[in-house]
Amino acid sequence: MTKSNTTPDILLVEDNPGDVRLTQEAFRGAKFDVRMHIASDGSEAINFLKDKESPCPDLVLLDLNLPRKDGFDVLEEMQNDSELERVPVLVLTSSTAREDIISSYKQHANAYLTKPDSPELFIELVKSVEEFWLKRVRLPPCS
Repeated sequence: MTKSNTTPDILLVEDNPGDVRLTQEAFRGAKFDVRMHIASDGSEAINFLKDKESPCPDLVLLDLNLPRKDGFDVLEEMQNDSELERVPVLVLTSSTAREDIISSYKQHANAYLTKPDSPELFIELVKSVEEFWLKRVRLPPCS
């Protein structure tokens, strides 16, 4: 994976087209320039992350409930790969289950965010992600 410019690359791993559209609109609405890459399942996400031609994401937004390979499997695979373990992962899911939260952090998720019910609250959540993760935090460079 290579990093070609200073515009942040975000990998959104989400199988629900409505949530993909809402996330894209929220980032546009927050007026912060990002390049959004979409994977609709965990296998597609891992393929993107391991593809040397794909840009190195600055951040992964990961749903847990995915077809083929779920979010926990993605977290595990990323932690077992020396090139992927440094990529920050924010779990972005509708699950509020205590065991999902605990399991996500045990597998080294950097944050656990629950999807809000309203588009307005979702935009607020995206703005806070951008403000903290893309403006304030110093992210590790790509290998």
